[in-house]
Amino acid sequence: MLSDALAAAVLEVERHVGRSGWDQPSRLFALVPTDELLEAAPELAGQIGSEHLEGDLSSIEQEDFHNGLPLFEALAHLAWPPTVVGCILCVERAFLPSQYEADLPDDPDDAGEAVSNHPQRQELRLVTGVLRTGERHAVARVRSDPSELLGGENLAPGLSTALLATLDD
Repeated sequence: MLSDALAAAVLEVERHVGRSGWDQPSRLFALVPTDELLEAAPELAGQIGSEHLEGDLSSIEQEDFHNGLPLFEALAHLAWPPTVVGCILCVERAFLPSQYEADLPDDPDDAGEAVSNHPQRQELRLVTGVLRTGERHAVARVRSDPSELLGGENLAPGLSTALLATLDD
């Protein structure tokens, strides 16, 4: 079952990150219940507004995420306090249409370089969110067609699983 609050938070982060354009580093956000955030920091009420509903989630960007580590290694070193109910990760990636995948080298570094230099490569922004309950949702926007937003629970299963592991107690 998809949490409406999770889907709304993922869409909000995608819009927020999108306002800064393309060619951004990976960005990580903690998810906390908005009511609890306002209780702990009432001075944020002006930024959040009074329109929020019970059960809404607020995202808090983690400014020092990544620090030059490979993405999955950075995630493997991450742990959240119990007040964080979920997280969202935004990454940009290049990919090839499926008809070109068979031509890629087996070595991951060589394959990455081949994709980045291929004339048919596409670029996308993937925003993936998970909750401690196991719920997940992701959206993707392809750079060449920014008006279309793809979404779904299983859009990025490997990334979702890695994010869920950061929430294990």
